[in-house]
Amino acid sequence: MRLKLMLSFSLVVLVAIFSMVIVVRRDANLQVRNYMFRGGMVGMESLVNSLEQYYKVNRSWVGADALLTSARGKRSPNGMGPLRMMDQRLRVADISGLVIVDSNGFTPGNKATSDELNQAIILQDQAGQKIGYLLIQGGMPVQVGAEIPLINSIGDAALQAGLIALVIALVLAIILASQLLKPIQQLTRAAERMTTGDRSQFVKVSGKDELATLGNSFNTMVDSLRKSEENRKAMTADIAHELRTPLAVQRAHLEALQDGIYPLTTENLQPVIEQTELLSRLVEDLRTLALADAGELTLDKTSVDVYELVDGVVNQFILTSSKNVQLKLELNKDGVHPMVLGDPDRLVQILNNLLSNALHYTPQNGVIMVSAVPETTQVKINIRDFGPGIRPKDLPNLFTRFYRADRPQDQNEESTGLGLSIARGLAVAHGGDLMAANHPEDGAVFTLTLPIL
Repeated sequence: MRLKLMLSFSLVVLVAIFSMVIVVRRDANLQVRNYMFRGGMVGMESLVNSLEQYYKVNRSWVGADALLTSARGKRSPNGMGPLRMMDQRLRVADISGLVIVDSNGFTPGNKATSDELNQAIILQDQAGQKIGYLLIQGGMPVQVGAEIPLINSIGDAALQAGLIALVIALVLAIILASQLLKPIQQLTRAAERMTTGDRSQFVKVSGKDELATLGNSFNTMVDSLRKSEENRKAMTADIAHELRTPLAVQRAHLEALQDGIYPLTTENLQPVIEQTELLSRLVEDLRTLALADAGELTLDKTSVDVYELVDGVVNQFILTSSKNVQLKLELNKDGVHPMVLGDPDRLVQILNNLLSNALHYTPQNGVIMVSAVPETTQVKINIRDFGPGIRPKDLPNLFTRFYRADRPQDQNEESTGLGLSIARGLAVAHGGDLMAANHPEDGAVFTLTLPIL
């Protein structure tokens, strides 16, 4: 990886420097020749440009004497052109060498000599074609070819500068490659150690660039894996604990029956059957949770009237409840009934779990209040008990699997400890949620939220 980065940096730098050297050499050639042979050295570059523009417009040199007159004695905009050039004689000749315009007012028509033409400034059109000559008294101070040593010197200097820049760039590429690879190497080593089962690998993160984002994501992943591993171990221990009790009860009763301590009667077999049913419920609850976690829980969704669903569950619960508890139902059946898309059986399961949980915490002759409140995009089903409420330390763990808060002595201890976890998992599977809180006045309230059709 280091070699690839260095080669990539080097290639980019090499291309950039090579392109710069070519551009510098080309532009240097053009600028030097313009300066030496286009009037720059004698301060006539503006006149040359004016003459060429004049010819472009008029297609003739006739009348260009005004340009020559105004140019005499003027300095170039760049300040070049010595004072001794003031009042110089300037002439313009066509491509054949015939003088058309003379700043001294001499009669045009004579022909410039070959030596004068060799020392004249060549006038060109936009296509680079020769359109005439500007003859300066005394001729040009340099001859054609005199620019070559200067151009070569400039080219050599540009090449040397490019080579120096290349060396510096290579050194910087090595340093930058090392700096860029350092956090990546740390991530690689940490990932390799994680494959051996070490979940304590965190990398140091500094800055706010993409590598820092990658490091933060890696640390988040490690923390998530560590927590998942801890949850898996805890869940395995919890499952083993939950299975141990009913199995021990079954074994004790079966051994008692086998040894003749208990006679083989229906009454003595009943505890074994009850523990078998508890094991069946536990296995089914675990299966439901596993499917919900994997997103593979099958829901037979249909349009459900929330008021009718809640009313039916509450009435059935009253009939089957073994505790003397009053259930108060608050539904505005005169208005529009909220409709949700859900699996009726699973929604009934959620409500039964919540009602059972409320029943456990409600004393004899107590009250459980159930209400359904439609809102703009959702409906909230509230189940409130008037028990002791939820202790602050228990609130964050209520929906944790196998978690049991302290319960009254008369509570049925045959619960699997998965009811609330399953209820929330089913609520999420329906696109809703399940929350718990203490009511401001008394008791606890569970709120099931479902999206309205």
